[in-house]
Amino acid sequence: MGVRSAIFAPVQDLAVVVVDEEHEGSFKQDDGPAYHARDLAVVRGKLEHAVVILGSATPSLETLENARKGRYRRLELPRRIDDRPMPRVELVDLRRLRQAGAELAPGLLSPRLVNALGETIAAGQQAILFLNRRGYETLVACEACGEEARCSQCALALTHHARRGILLCHACGRTERMDARCPSCGGARFGVGVGTEQVEHAVRARFPDARVARLDRDSVTGAGDTAAMLARFARRDLDVLVGTQMVTKGHDFPGVTLVGVVLADTALALPDFRAGERTFQLLAQVAGRAGRGADAGQVLVQTFHPATRAVARAVDHDYGAFAEAELEDRRRHGWPPFGRLLAVRVEGSESAAPRAAEALARLARPALRGEVSLLGPAPAAIERLRGKTRWHLLFRAAAPQPLFRIHAVLAPLASRPPGGAEVRFDMDPQSMM
Repeated sequence: MGVRSAIFAPVQDLAVVVVDEEHEGSFKQDDGPAYHARDLAVVRGKLEHAVVILGSATPSLETLENARKGRYRRLELPRRIDDRPMPRVELVDLRRLRQAGAELAPGLLSPRLVNALGETIAAGQQAILFLNRRGYETLVACEACGEEARCSQCALALTHHARRGILLCHACGRTERMDARCPSCGGARFGVGVGTEQVEHAVRARFPDARVARLDRDSVTGAGDTAAMLARFARRDLDVLVGTQMVTKGHDFPGVTLVGVVLADTALALPDFRAGERTFQLLAQVAGRAGRGADAGQVLVQTFHPATRAVARAVDHDYGAFAEAELEDRRRHGWPPFGRLLAVRVEGSESAAPRAAEALARLARPALRGEVSLLGPAPAAIERLRGKTRWHLLFRAAAPQPLFRIHAVLAPLASRPPGGAEVRFDMDPQSMM
């Protein structure tokens, strides 16, 4: 057993490789040599004549398409163990609540979710509240001059962590003290946005007798802490566990009868063609934590976009309908699995990064030959990270061979880009950020 690097383990007479939760983006390594452990597992299995099992309740669309084309054999498990029913899923339309003038409790807790939590705790059962945002407030600004608290090294807002009294950049780790007054004009500051710390605080305030804990990268410092927290929850020493996607990872807690998705929309607006797929996968995974014991489960999904395909199909537990529609969109636009991508990522000074990206684009255009399309060069979605300006180019083709040709054309310039910028190639990128 191991993490993605275990695929390189020198196992003799390899017979079986199992990739659990094969859809997980964390199987792709972006730092250093870029590789995808799932894809390497398939290659190694072929080379060593081993069976490769890719397991997931929500397979990646690339894997699904490989199965549809007969490259993989598809085995389905249509029912839960012991034929337990899937949990009942209910949508809470936050937009309508706002329009109706309903008051949302701190932590973005709707009246429906508060009532369900109360009933669950009173019945001696357990609940999981999921929100894929850390911290207390995700943006702090001045009400007088409007200045936002932003990281000086990254193009990101600083997140308020109330318990530690700091503003934290979740990209580079830079911190500064949280002051109630604006450092520029002295005006009063206010915070907006909700993170897991605020949800935890709100649940404790609303249910003071409940045993509440939080599981995210701020509350645990390593695998030992994580295991200890999960063990407490499994022993039913806790009533409510609030957390990020760390709480969605295949855990089996028979006492959990309620799962609340505090906000289902956090990833939908990301500039990434996989945003809908990842949202569906997260919702399906976290919903699967409810009703795994003798008692039936229920899931409350709070959202401002109830009609969005990823949300609506997750509510119906309908992976098939979601995948079919999403694949049709991908086919129409040439995105994977109906095309291959090569990302060229450029980092450097504010002047060097765009200059190097433009130089790479000029060199590549004559080599496109109508087989490859070029998106960019353009600033990355997070334009500045850890003090470096980031630009990228994205090459798309129907097959990998033309992309290998583009790589060969660009490699000499990429090894000595103008202005001392750094250039990295990423075949089949998993992130557009």
